[in-house]
Amino acid sequence: MNLGRISVKRIFLLVSGGMAVSMLAICAVFFAVTGQMWILAFGMLLMLCAFAWMFLLSIAFGKRLSVFTRELCRAMDQMISGSGEPVRAGDSETLFARISHRLTRLYGIMQENRRKVDAERQELQRLVSDVSHQVKTPVANLKMVTDTLLSKPVTEEEQREFLKGIRNQTDKLEFLFQALVKTSRLETGAIRLEKKDALLIDTLAMALSGIVYAAEKKRICVSVGCPDDLRLFHDSKWTAEALFNLLDNAVKYTPAGGAIRVSVEQWEMYVKIDVSDTGKGIPESNQGAVFRRFYREEEVHGEPGIGIGLYLAREIVTKQGGYIKVTSKIGKGSTFSVFLPWRYFR
Repeated sequence: MNLGRISVKRIFLLVSGGMAVSMLAICAVFFAVTGQMWILAFGMLLMLCAFAWMFLLSIAFGKRLSVFTRELCRAMDQMISGSGEPVRAGDSETLFARISHRLTRLYGIMQENRRKVDAERQELQRLVSDVSHQVKTPVANLKMVTDTLLSKPVTEEEQREFLKGIRNQTDKLEFLFQALVKTSRLETGAIRLEKKDALLIDTLAMALSGIVYAAEKKRICVSVGCPDDLRLFHDSKWTAEALFNLLDNAVKYTPAGGAIRVSVEQWEMYVKIDVSDTGKGIPESNQGAVFRRFYREEEVHGEPGIGIGLYLAREIVTKQGGYIKVTSKIGKGSTFSVFLPWRYFR
């Protein structure tokens, strides 16, 4: 017999019936042996008392079970609606207390999952909003240029200028999409950074190769101070990407004839890479926001870029166990410091 499938009421009836049959059988045996009528009467009286107590027990148990199920249902309703944490039972030895403890743990897990889902939803909404904002301007410019070419006669020289404008806007869109793909793949773990023992000077060379032309065009002096034999456990390709983003920003916001200095220091646990420039500097109130995705200061909106380079650099460095900080003074330039662990920790 599977007791888990029998109702509580039926269990009480079965127990009561079994007790009555057992007591009647015992009384009948004693009566048959002794022949004393009072034994039979005493047995009947004892059976009636037992029935009375069983009846009272069934009422008390039914009420307690009703309270238990009501409290359990209320706790589960609170969990489902998220209106509050399940009420903890005072007595830790009761069945409800044990169930309440597990419900509280389950509620905590549900709330944490709910917070994660809300955070991901908000992040997705911000991303869609940011991408929409970034795409809006180049798309509007492309439409304006193509409408002009289709509706008005233009000279060959004007046509060439319009085509250059189209090329610039498509380059901006391509850069935006590539940056978003890189960022998304890093955030979702689709790309795993592989740290290997490699010369840091080679990584710096890869990063510097991307800004040489732009620096020469603005007559910016770029100097590097790094030991040739300094080896570091790092992902050379992605670290070069992060450093390139810092150097690219330095070139953009350093005036013609300025200077950029890359210096490396070996600390006890970290290697510090400083990228310093002689640009306009960053206000102290904005220094905490420059690493946000798509963040750009109002006064630099005329410069090329979409405000994702520093965010991507921080993601790359953080995934290697490092961090980035910035120090800056208005009119005296900025220094972005990258800290990477130089020892290999598993």
